[in-house]
This record gives sequence, C-alpha cells and structure tokens, in this order.
Amino acid sequence: MHSRILILDFGSQVTQLIARRVREAGVFSEVVPYDVGTDFIRDYAADGSLKGIILSGGPNSVTEGDTPRVPQIVFELGLPVLGICYGMQAMAEQLGGKVENGKVREFGYAEVQTTRHTRWLDGVADAVLANGMSLLKVWMSHGDKVMTPPPGFSVIGRTPTLDVAAMACDEKKIYAVQFHPEVHHTVLGTTIINNFLFRICGLVPDWTMTSFVDRVVKEMAAKVGDRQVICALSGGIDSTVVAVLLHRAIGKNLHCIFVDNGLLRK
Repeated sequence: MHSRILILDFGSQVTQLIARRVREAGVFSEVVPYDVGTDFIRDYAADGSLKGIILSGGPNSVTEGDTPRVPQIVFELGLPVLGICYGMQAMAEQLGGKVENGKVREFGYAEVQTTRHTRWLDGVADAVLANGMSLLKVWMSHGDKVMTPPPGFSVIGRTPTLDVAAMACDEKKIYAVQFHPEVHHTVLGTTIINNFLFRICGLVPDWTMTSFVDRVVKEMAAKVGDRQVICALSGGIDSTVVAVLLHRAIGKNLHCIFVDNGLLRK
C-alpha cells in the first residue's frame, strides 16, 4: 500500500493545488472536508499508511465563534502536521495561541525572513541574509493573523508587517505558515512542501498517476464484470474522467448519457 498524505479542506480556492504539489512529488494525497469526523480520520490512519496531515487555507475567521475548526484527533495521532493560512490560524487558536482580526487584509507578494533554523526550512532561501537566516519570496492572502504562537511553538519566520509568518513545534513535528507554498508565486513553494513530505514525514516517493489509473481501471473492471453501466456525462472534468476510465475498464458495456446542466460554455 502507498504511503498517504491527508489534506483537510477549509474552503480555500487553491486546496486542490496542495494535492497536486504532493502528487507531483510522487506521494499519494487525498482531499477531504475539514469536518469529515474523528472516526474517519482514526480509521484512515489505522493501517499505518497515513504519514502526515496538511490543513488548507480558507475564507473564514477563527475570531468568529461558529467557524471551521481542526478535528482534535489531528493533534493527537502523533503525525506531522502542516497548517497553511487559515489552517495555521485554526491550529494556533485551538492549541492555546492568540489570533486577531487583521485591520488590513494582506494579499500579494511578501518577503519572509526566517528567524531560527529548523530541519524543515534549513537550506530553503531565495537569498541569504547577513545573519545567516533566509529570505523567502512568497504569496500572502489573509485577513486574520497569529499574534502569539501556542505553548511549545516558536516563531520561525516573520515579515515587516507580520510578526508570526511561520511557526514550528519541532518536538511534535507540527509546522505552519501564513503564506501559500502551493501557488507558483511562492518561488520555493515546491521545495517547502517537499521538505515537509520527505524531511519531516520521512516519505519515499512511491506513487504516480499512471499507477493510480492502472489500479482504478482494474478495480472497476473486476467490480462491474460483464454488466452494463450507465454514466451521466456533463462534459466537465470529473464526469469526463470517470467516463474515460470506465470505458478503458469495460468498453462497449458503458453507455454515457449527456446531461445538459445549463451551465456549459457556449
């Protein structure tokens, strides 16, 4: 069985980019809603294949009462955790830190200066500062900000307008950044994610999209057998991929029905 990374989605527009970066690194990842439940996460981790959890960004504010929170089991499994943007804020609030609503929303290019060495970010630098620390060219998109890290965490990066741009608890292998390493605007974002996968989670790249396709086609062929299948096809990416994979698996026994949902491009 392949090693896996679980991504909890808090509603960011670029959550799927996180999954893509992980998969491009040769690691299987799966995106699930943040409220998937304790039992699901416990069962997902039961066979030992789950090696780390990533918390995505999102549009909400942890300073408001009824907004998404991280299932507590995430911090109890003993697995490495990476929080991104809202994921960092939710992590900080739940573990005893302090988050405040930012007076000015920050969106766009920023430069993060690392403040201490960590196994995660050591050697990651767009420029090396006179004090030996790194400067990272990143992309910010946030309103709230972490004012004080939780107990046991240290600040590992800051900007001129953000005292806590990155934080870490090396002992528990829990890390977080306010910026978005998954977008291409963060110059060394791929390296930052890969360091989490390989340095922190100890993963070995053992997964490819080709192997996934081969496995799914075989599974569908075995499950369907010689039965006939109807597939509703809207022309979107999801249903089209399903149709293509089904056709590879069962050929002429697949019958696609096009559904005009009224939202197609002209």
